[in-house]
Amino acid sequence: MAQTHNPQEALLWALSDLDEKSFKLFKFHLRDRSLLEGKLPLARGELEGLSPVDLASRLISLYGAWEAVKVVLSVLRVMNLLEPADWLSPICLNDYREKYREHVRCLEERQEGGICGSYNQLLLVAKSSPGSPESSACPLPEQELDSVSVETLFDPGEKPYQAPPTVVLQGSAGTGKTTLARKMVLDWATGTLYPGRFDYVFYVSCREVVLLQEGKLDQLLFWCCGDDQAPVKEMLREEERLLFILDGFDELQRPFAKGLKRLSPNPMENVLHRLIRREMFPRCSLLITTRPVALGNLEPLLKQSHHIHILGFSEDERRRYFSSYFTDEEQARNAFDIVQGNDVLYKSCQIPGICWVICSWLKEQMERGREISETPSNGTDIFMAYVSTFLPPSDNAGCFELTGHRVLSGLCSLAAEGIQHQRFMFEEADLRKHNLDVTRLDAFLSSMCYQEGRDIKTFYTFRHISFQEFFHAMSYLVLEDQSQLGKESRRELNRLLDEEGKAENEEMTLSMQFLLDILKKETSSNFELKFSLKISPLVKQEWMHLKEQMKSIKHKGAWDLEFSLNPSKIRNLVKGVQISDVSFKMGQSNKKKSQDRNSFSVKTILSNGQKEKQKRPVVGKDNIAKTQKEASNGKGRDTEK
Repeated sequence: MAQTHNPQEALLWALSDLDEKSFKLFKFHLRDRSLLEGKLPLARGELEGLSPVDLASRLISLYGAWEAVKVVLSVLRVMNLLEPADWLSPICLNDYREKYREHVRCLEERQEGGICGSYNQLLLVAKSSPGSPESSACPLPEQELDSVSVETLFDPGEKPYQAPPTVVLQGSAGTGKTTLARKMVLDWATGTLYPGRFDYVFYVSCREVVLLQEGKLDQLLFWCCGDDQAPVKEMLREEERLLFILDGFDELQRPFAKGLKRLSPNPMENVLHRLIRREMFPRCSLLITTRPVALGNLEPLLKQSHHIHILGFSEDERRRYFSSYFTDEEQARNAFDIVQGNDVLYKSCQIPGICWVICSWLKEQMERGREISETPSNGTDIFMAYVSTFLPPSDNAGCFELTGHRVLSGLCSLAAEGIQHQRFMFEEADLRKHNLDVTRLDAFLSSMCYQEGRDIKTFYTFRHISFQEFFHAMSYLVLEDQSQLGKESRRELNRLLDEEGKAENEEMTLSMQFLLDILKKETSSNFELKFSLKISPLVKQEWMHLKEQMKSIKHKGAWDLEFSLNPSKIRNLVKGVQISDVSFKMGQSNKKKSQDRNSFSVKTILSNGQKEKQKRPVVGKDNIAKTQKEASNGKGRDTEK
């Protein structure tokens, strides 16, 4: 019989093809509950006298056409009738492929509520692998940069490979890695990206994978599909038609993990490491996003790899982003004029995550009627301006619970505890432990609900990893015990000096970069003034010692590459191939909206707060098998990454 995509026809053919003895045995197995995966079995009396046509009709009416095909397929395999089973298998797969695509598309629709967002292009360039002759011969800013198209990321190229190389999408915090990864999944689901190439594209958040308690591949795929009945074995049979996107490797393994008080590794991390080492599915396609600071840990796991660097916004896209962020045209023009008048602000807006921070800060100041006279000298000043703007005042009408110092201290201690234990998701008990009231912290924290069985848990994350790193840096300055600063600085210094770690041109942690910036003379004075704090003379002395030692070390800071490219080189890249239709939205709103976990929308990342209050699109994440997660108020890692 010719192959059909109709499950009813396929079911009828499979049952009609059985001889009389096999058909009787088939009906006997239908009473086996273990083959029905929780479905109600047919009673013996219901099966008596049924013909193949009658049985097909009964199964379809009881379970539905596709579920009926799954039941028949399970029984045929138990009976070792491989020929009809192999014929039915593609029917299941074809149907489930569309079901999974629809799952992704529906998540996007529910996420957005039918609202069209604005779109901003991101710049991608090819980059030599760390340690390669090309990489060491010439720094990237001095190289001829070639634009890269997302459509060609997995093309074989001129050099033949026995297995697809791993694509490593690297970029500093806030450059748009998560946005791009989610957009790729969404475009695949709508048929506009890689048509006919991949049967399944699975998005895995390395941050949220800790919610999975079992280290099994099946559980990971159930989680990705939001369905604990997903036909995993059939889905994995043609591994060359699979694409796994592992988003945020840097959140699996921080530098200095051995020196941190890390809790026991999550079982699912072992599955991801086996996937990265190509011990599982060596012929599948794999994309990993990471910050450069984690490349030293990632490289030893890779066999063959292509490295792509994401650079953020072009000059034109910065202006376009301001126009989409501000609802008032005059406000948008005034804000952009302020940014253009300050080289640091204008250059920082190349980084989408920082661009959102700047827009949020400017908008809040304008709405409060304040004159904007600050002139930030680095990225740390920008974060200080944002935090000081959205913190409650220290003299908050005598309300002790909401004083700025209390909130700041709580955010810093929460961030520090998370970094020290490699935690990026927190429960309400964690917030209470640090004297934080989450209802007043939407400028800094996002939330999402995770349902497993009858239990519902709410998790909180910093709006972006850079905020957690910033508060971690501040923790050494705002807490009464500032002695830990010396330990942290020496740990960072040892990492940068570690020859075995290939430390030359190594990127320092973002926390350390923030800290060194704060402790500069002008910035430290600004810090003390903004937050009414006094930095200990011992801390300043420790910093001077660290600064002297680091003079001889070749190290890089976050965003060094992005900020080192001159405008003409960026304009040349714009003329090349770019990824389009990538939108950045992240808002601040107390409104909560129920969402499933894998909302692949990139229209929900980095948007303006006023729009969010009117139409709150939220990035959420969905569930493990009937373990539905709903996102409320939150964005989690998606502000950037």
